[in-house]
Amino acid sequence: MNGDVLARAADIRALAASAADTMAVTEVADAASLGSVEVAGERVVRIHEKVANPPSKLANAGLYLLTPAIFKAIDQTAKSPRGEYELTDSLQLMIDSGIEVACYRLGYWLDLSYPWDILSANEVLLQKLEPACAGNLEPGVTIKGNVAVGRDTTIRSGSYLVGPIIIGNGCDIGPNCVVRPATTIGDRCRIGGGVEVKNSVVMDGTKIPHQSYVGDSVIGEGCNLGAGTRLANLRLDGKSVYVAGIDTGRRKLGAILGDNVETGVNACLNPGTVVGNGAHIGPGAVASGTIAPGCHIC
Repeated sequence: MNGDVLARAADIRALAASAADTMAVTEVADAASLGSVEVAGERVVRIHEKVANPPSKLANAGLYLLTPAIFKAIDQTAKSPRGEYELTDSLQLMIDSGIEVACYRLGYWLDLSYPWDILSANEVLLQKLEPACAGNLEPGVTIKGNVAVGRDTTIRSGSYLVGPIIIGNGCDIGPNCVVRPATTIGDRCRIGGGVEVKNSVVMDGTKIPHQSYVGDSVIGEGCNLGAGTRLANLRLDGKSVYVAGIDTGRRKLGAILGDNVETGVNACLNPGTVVGNGAHIGPGAVASGTIAPGCHIC
């Protein structure tokens, strides 16, 4: 299984039960950026690796059931034009030698190619979240929907949580903050008074302490957002947000922050801003586009 795809357990079980070498495939609108697969019935006949005009809308989903026959094919596989040994080249050698490679069509598949795809994966994985509370809820906390709270986490009075939300261990949440659906908060995080977070992933050790807004964003580990920081998530024209010239396909997308990013008081990051590790966005600064690691924006 490729590490950058999300598949359902039922499909993985079905694939694992295959008797012959089997490649999982999925139908996509455009397979140009993926491996395109030609099939005859339930059998793979040719694999095209990222071609400009793919002959099929079936893409290689990156999950395989392989028998020991693959090892002989790997031994015979030469480096690709990219200078790599491609598993798909080995599979094509098997097919060309007469070994049948079956195809299995996945019922669900998500490819995590870009950092904003983390939001899509998060939304999917939180759908089956079971409510749980191993922490401490002060009086006056409102919880709606499925919310899971980790050990040694305190949700302070006046906080308003609408699930699905998962909060890790050792966090300090509130008072008087709002956490909205499809939000994941890691361990040892601080979400302070007057803060609103929605549809976001906040990783371990990050602090969003005072009157800030975080919408549709991915925030790395050890970040610290100054009071009044705004991560804007919607263009004024309502159109899809672009990042580095790439259409994200998302009407709402905030910022992507690497690890140990810091912002000053009242900093504002426009939709689709990407900030590298260790960068600093100064007080009152407005940031857009792609900001390299370690940069200081005043």
